[in-house]
Amino acid sequence: MWRRLRNRQLGGFKFVRQEPIGPYFADFVCREHKLVVEVDGGTHGEPSELQADAKRTAHLEQLGYRILRIHNIDVYENVELVLDALLAQLSATP
Repeated sequence: MWRRLRNRQLGGFKFVRQEPIGPYFADFVCREHKLVVEVDGGTHGEPSELQADAKRTAHLEQLGYRILRIHNIDVYENVELVLDALLAQLSATP
């Protein structure tokens, strides 16, 4: 997926990877539109991970970011659908 987000290939939007935001590192960020994309693996269904994710999301939202969580299996199996969802989120941003 990263190859498809580099160099403004997705609708002209710029993404950075592994961006530090406060005490966290976001998987992908479009700074201009304050959209954080988190790619979650299989462990993100565990109660401790869900709690950590909720805390992280709350912190990022307090900083004005929107968070889009994507399962890593979708990146592997439905990358076009994932990219369409990202583009829709970004296009809806004023």
